[in-house]
Amino acid sequence: MEDARRARVLLMLSDAATFDAIQTAVGCGRAYVTRWRSRFEADGLAGLYSRYKGAPRRVLTPVMEARILAKTRTKPPDGSTHWTTRKLGRALGIPHMAVQRVWARAGIKPHRIERYMASDDPDFEAKAADILALYLNPPQHAVVFCVDEKSHIQALDRLDPVLPFSPGRLERHGFEYYRHGTLSLLAAFNTKTGNVFGQPVPRHTTAEFVAFLAQIVAHEPEGREIHIVLDNLSTHKTQRVREFLAAHPHVHLHFTPTYSSWLNQVELWFAKIERDVIARGVFTSTADLARKLMRYIRRYNQAPKPIRWNYADPTRRIPFLGSTSTVTGH
Repeated sequence: MEDARRARVLLMLSDAATFDAIQTAVGCGRAYVTRWRSRFEADGLAGLYSRYKGAPRRVLTPVMEARILAKTRTKPPDGSTHWTTRKLGRALGIPHMAVQRVWARAGIKPHRIERYMASDDPDFEAKAADILALYLNPPQHAVVFCVDEKSHIQALDRLDPVLPFSPGRLERHGFEYYRHGTLSLLAAFNTKTGNVFGQPVPRHTTAEFVAFLAQIVAHEPEGREIHIVLDNLSTHKTQRVREFLAAHPHVHLHFTPTYSSWLNQVELWFAKIERDVIARGVFTSTADLARKLMRYIRRYNQAPKPIRWNYADPTRRIPFLGSTSTVTGH
């Protein structure tokens, strides 16, 4: 311990030991002996405590925080697209951790971005309000389905074996793979129960889509009102689809505005099956891919989960939908 070394130096000095003897016994230099003798003579035992005060404490004042936030919104002069904590700290002459604390309090993350697609649909508000009303206040004695297709799902087979994960090691996939073809997955998501009705198809054509609509109708009680939310794909608006709707007047299609797939709840479920099955799956053929997709859907339907869709901000573009919301059938 350092305190013991200092005490030993003073004790040896009190016994009239020479500097050379003290340096040899304690393992220190002449300056060490001189310093602690001087401090003891000046302040007694209090002089034996270390006097290193450390770096002066920095206080982030509101002015400095405002300066950091203002600088963060500018472009760095080195041509990079955004600031880092260290780069901004050097520019302002402050520790980078001070920048980090200010960013954390303000919820600023310059290294991250979000992408968006603005809808150019002139009837965006009306169409979005119609679909949201289906979610928040659906018609009585009716069922609401969100329908879409996940197209061009590749049946990829790994040429090298998958090495399973273990403690401290990630699952490893070989770089090379073999394509066995593609297929599409038609899916209908029941917004009330969370159940999914799925059908793998070789291609997504009007004939396949109409056949899928017929299967949806066949699974519901005869004459029950069916509302279907779907996008504006051309295969959803052909003459065969119009003929099907004419033959089934209790089926109503509700088209999302352009570039507004976020309004279709089945897209959230597609993201789930992508993570759980497709992204890391190994498929020896399109038939194997279809089998695994349907196996997942059957297991999922044993404990389905509806999506809790909340929308209650009247300041947004879409009007607030209260209990008096109505649904149009178009």
